[in-house]
Amino acid sequence: MDFNILSWLIWVPVAGALVIVALPRDKKDVIKWVAASFTGLQLIFAIVLWMNFDKDFVGFQFMEKAAWIPSFNITYMLGVDGLSLPMVLLTALLSFLCVFVSWNIDKALKGYFSLFLLLDAGMMGVFVSLDFFLFYIFWEVMLLPMYFLIGIWGGPQREYAAIKFFLYTLFGSVLMLIAILALYFTCGRTFNMIELMATAPTALDTLSWWGFSGMKVVWILLFIGFAIKVPIFPFHTWLPLAHVEAPTAVSVILAGVLLKMGTYGLLRINFPMIPDGTVWFAGALAVLALINIIWGALCALAQTDLKKMVAYSSINHMGYVMLGMAAVVAAGAQHGSNSAAAQLGMNGAVLQMFNHGTITAMLFILVGVIYDRAHHRNIDGFGGLASKTPIYAGVVALAFFAGLGLPGLSGFISEAIIFLGAFPVYRTIVMISTLGILLNAAYFLWSYQRIFLGKLNEKYADLPEINGRELFTLVPLAVLVVLLGVYPSPIIDVMKTTMANIIELVQVSPLMIMP
Repeated sequence: MDFNILSWLIWVPVAGALVIVALPRDKKDVIKWVAASFTGLQLIFAIVLWMNFDKDFVGFQFMEKAAWIPSFNITYMLGVDGLSLPMVLLTALLSFLCVFVSWNIDKALKGYFSLFLLLDAGMMGVFVSLDFFLFYIFWEVMLLPMYFLIGIWGGPQREYAAIKFFLYTLFGSVLMLIAILALYFTCGRTFNMIELMATAPTALDTLSWWGFSGMKVVWILLFIGFAIKVPIFPFHTWLPLAHVEAPTAVSVILAGVLLKMGTYGLLRINFPMIPDGTVWFAGALAVLALINIIWGALCALAQTDLKKMVAYSSINHMGYVMLGMAAVVAAGAQHGSNSAAAQLGMNGAVLQMFNHGTITAMLFILVGVIYDRAHHRNIDGFGGLASKTPIYAGVVALAFFAGLGLPGLSGFISEAIIFLGAFPVYRTIVMISTLGILLNAAYFLWSYQRIFLGKLNEKYADLPEINGRELFTLVPLAVLVVLLGVYPSPIIDVMKTTMANIIELVQVSPLMIMP
């Protein structure tokens, strides 16, 4: 495809932001429709990209490369493979839907939508960048709009939540920058990710910092940077507050896309570039996954704020992604890169990234729907709403059942694949992790009972039913949740060749040869 579609995916929302900045501030409807048009065009490009992707090709496709800063060997280099393509589609879809989720925003509309489109561009850039310097630029670009979107349009504690998010993420970014510099100077002064995948595994073996293995130090620096984004325990404390204070659309993007960037970074960078470090840390990653699963579920169970409950559920569900990633390494070490367990663990992890993105987006949109009407999110403050808003109650039931992993919905299939891949190598951890499913059912069903069942709370006798605009944002996600729960092959077929290749790259580590 000669059409530079990846550049269009990045720069179309930037163009939309510039158009919005040029519009008069009193043209509120025009501003909203401009944002919808440009994110809609981006979504069309993402669908075209998906339709033209060769799922059997090993390597990156639709590549673009141009000299940017030649004196430092920095290039504008883009490409997609089976790992990044599902994230590109997810980002475009959620960005488009979130414009309509934001339809009731009336404070500083120009600023809100221009910042939102810049955030969209930054997220897309992360998933398609193949130059590490460019990747880092887009990673940092996301910080500024997210800081202001939370800090200006958020809840009562918005300033504190925005600062905490910014400082946590910036701390991780500084550590990542140190690791990038180490890779650059150790691996022939290049930021080319493809070249780094080929040279870094051996070049880092000779690196030593203060008597420690440079390879392990670099791996940990990158890991912390990505772990904050996931977030992995104990770097998770910024997330619940950011979600509670953020406007609904920003919460959707935060949970649906930004969290996935952490696990994406580990799979794109740590796994293939530093396979020795990946093997060395695999057991610890599995333990951290278990902590995320159980701790996140227990914290969700203790919440009375509906939005905070959903936020903690994200910590829980991202634990499953990490468990699948850890299983890939252990299964490859014991049974070889082509083992069924290694393939299942990797495919399950990436499938869970996509599925969790759609499910958690539904959950946060639904929280926003009830908050707009009742002006609070206290689970115990409702009661019997199903008799007044049956359509809304039905959609919430679908989202809750998907979140707790009901068979036939997408949350179940990805978690089941992860457990299938992890059980042969982390049997005890998997057995304990299944308690997370029970806890998921407990907090989702208990919340549903208190909000929708029983006698109607008379305070909400006139509560409006969910409207057409809100259903428009939910129906595409609900369709994906049901479709991928019954037939997950469209995502698995796209990713499986790339996932097999990443597993092969991990095999270059001599640590994979275990007694």
